Amino acid sequence: MRPHVLAAATMVFGDDYYAGRRETVCLSGFAQLNKWPMPGFKHRVDEQGYASFDVELISAPEVGIKGYSYELEDRIQVLPNPLLPSTGQVRQIVPGKNFPAHVHLRRFGILETSTLRLAHRDVIDTHGVVDSVPPFTRPLSGPYLGHPRGDGPFDIAQAPGVLHATNLPGAWYPADDENEPVGHTPAAFFAPSASPFMTMMVDPSMIMQVALEGRLGLEVGGKTVKVDLAGDYRQAAGAEILLFGPEKHSEGSGVQAQLARLAVVGHCAELGGRVMLRVSWPRPSGGTLGDGDEDSLSRLKFPGDLHFGAHFELCTPSGTLYAATSMRLAGKLSDLDPRGSELHTEGADAPLVNTDGQGKARLTEVQLVMRDAHVGEHAAVNI
Repeated sequence: MRPHVLAAATMVFGDDYYAGRRETVCLSGFAQLNKWPMPGFKHRVDEQGYASFDVELISAPEVGIKGYSYELEDRIQVLPNPLLPSTGQVRQIVPGKNFPAHVHLRRFGILETSTLRLAHRDVIDTHGVVDSVPPFTRPLSGPYLGHPRGDGPFDIAQAPGVLHATNLPGAWYPADDENEPVGHTPAAFFAPSASPFMTMMVDPSMIMQVALEGRLGLEVGGKTVKVDLAGDYRQAAGAEILLFGPEKHSEGSGVQAQLARLAVVGHCAELGGRVMLRVSWPRPSGGTLGDGDEDSLSRLKFPGDLHFGAHFELCTPSGTLYAATSMRLAGKLSDLDPRGSELHTEGADAPLVNTDGQGKARLTEVQLVMRDAHVGEHAAVNI
């Protein structure tokens, strides 16, 4: 299986778990899993009648997930540890009935930034329930049974097909050349939260990784503010757009689109300094490309209308603000190379609120221009 992975992890940066800088980072990328009946992977039935088979998350230079950290101002990559196998099992929940089935994956990873290479000592245990193999989730669907705001603490109701870590917090330590953790002073943690290293697999027809420049319009304390923004996809910033042809979804004809990841950064003195516009992990920003009657991605006519119902969030020095309503983000693509295309919000603005629902500002406008891009069927981590 070579799925595209959407993920989120709440991270704490520094050596003090209780006092460190905390942030939920959206991640995505490319995975490869070996499964039965490949050599070395067994299908078996135990004495109680439960059938199961083994899986392994493979390490390779192009495999891993990546995202942009507001706190670190840097790209983050989570990679399989090449020296420690990440293995697991898919097992029937009811004897003799294949699905739904339970998935358990024991992960050993490497975490990289531009200045750090970290490893963890204990395995990261991830669990979920799937209805099929491969366990692709429905396009544009969310990771929760509901729409939480903030990182909790509260109970997690994950959707089918979504795995989450169950033995956090997990400390990450500086790693040596053999990817072994060194010393007893960590540099980061994966934290239990509303996003405890959650992952879901999707099956897009095409993936666009795009550098962006643009402008944000805000109302803060009765004042109108304009903020210049930028993000480079080579730093896991900018945007990732997923396209799903009719063969990839069950909604009939047409091409579905998802703004899966967004990270554009600017400076707003009225909100205390550096800000980052992103899209929500709990609420997918879904939309369409084209006329809606295409029977395949190759049938798209250009220029084609692209639009999303975008659920924006704004990271600020004093905490994350959440758009209380979605905003329509629209534009046109001249072809599947998006460079030069523009996206802008249309319609009503949106209040920006904190986790308690208190209004702190209003998001009045988003304008984005697509610059350099990489378009393909896989989003390799080494792009």
